[in-house]
Amino acid sequence: MLILNAHPDYKKPLDPVDAETLGVPAAREVERYLSFRDGHRPTPLVGLPALARELGVGAIHIKDEGHRLGLGSFKALGGSYAVIRLVLEEASRRLGRTVDVAELQSPEVRAVTATMTVACATDGNHGRSVAQGAQLVGAKAAIFVHAGVSDERIAAIARFGAEMIRVDGNYDDSVAEATRTAERNGWTVVSDTSWPGYERIPGLVMQGYTALFREALRELPEPPTHVFIQAGVGGIAAAIAGYFAAELGAERPFITVVDPARAACLFESARAGHIVKVAHDEPTVMAMLECYEPSMVAWRILSRLGDAFMTVSEDEAISVMNRLARPAGDDPAIVAGESGGAGLAGLISAASDPDVRAKIALGPDARVFLINTEGATDPALYEKLVGLAPRQVAERNAVPA
Repeated sequence: MLILNAHPDYKKPLDPVDAETLGVPAAREVERYLSFRDGHRPTPLVGLPALARELGVGAIHIKDEGHRLGLGSFKALGGSYAVIRLVLEEASRRLGRTVDVAELQSPEVRAVTATMTVACATDGNHGRSVAQGAQLVGAKAAIFVHAGVSDERIAAIARFGAEMIRVDGNYDDSVAEATRTAERNGWTVVSDTSWPGYERIPGLVMQGYTALFREALRELPEPPTHVFIQAGVGGIAAAIAGYFAAELGAERPFITVVDPARAACLFESARAGHIVKVAHDEPTVMAMLECYEPSMVAWRILSRLGDAFMTVSEDEAISVMNRLARPAGDDPAIVAGESGGAGLAGLISAASDPDVRAKIALGPDARVFLINTEGATDPALYEKLVGLAPRQVAERNAVPA
């Protein structure tokens, strides 16, 4: 199901704070920070010409974030970046001077960070990024996980030395508990969702994501005409909409925000014209997108820059995992986790419906940009759903000796 944005703020300028957070100068600074990260390199931009022909569009390119900084997800750019920024700000305050990222490992800065604890709630990927960021700077991390987070995802976070705290209920319950506990203990909450009075840090998390858009625009033959981007609370969708508007202006692509049908908080907010908290019913396999209320900042941006909102089913998400693992023609294989290919599921659904195609001008010359937001972050579940281990899929691209 797809609806067009009918919000009164649609196509209005961004709030100045959001425009600054997601603008080109800020994104350049994110890339400078990344240059100090061990193992940083741009993730692959993959063309899928056979799939483009099948769907009747001009080109499909997908940014494969399964290779990002060893964490297997685009979230590696957000949480850890925000932790680093917050640590440097605290060090600057205590030392009485501006402390740059180049000093991150200095004894003076490490003495400050050793006294800090960062906390967040997570479905898996954001918590891993925050925990890695804390380990990188020498701070402590407390990560809150709800009942639906798998043991494999918990272990992947714990390996960075984080304290893992189980919370009964769903993601929203874990956000509330993380906030209460952090306030009681004097910890810093590094959340990827926002609420009244808590906006700046989620803005920093979103700012971290802009690096991947800059990488993509440098490599794409031409700027995209369409983007299908999956959303949980809306951070990655708002970030790409805001950055492309800043970089491309009137030539920005048509942004379609894709929700799981079982956790369609942005879709329902768009339909209602205001933020909606949807009911928690049956869990979605798209675990990284299982969020029931949008981030306030993300909604503020997407109400202006999201052009369409749609939902995809469980079967569509799993089908895309298998399609990317066993591609048509000479398209390369891609390891996409349960949430990673939701944007492509949205594209396939839209392309199959002539009325929807006309509504969003998805024609034969369309240049579509997608993000595989995660690799196989739960390898056992991936193998169960795809019938191949992640390693077997990756080996399909190996060049014979």
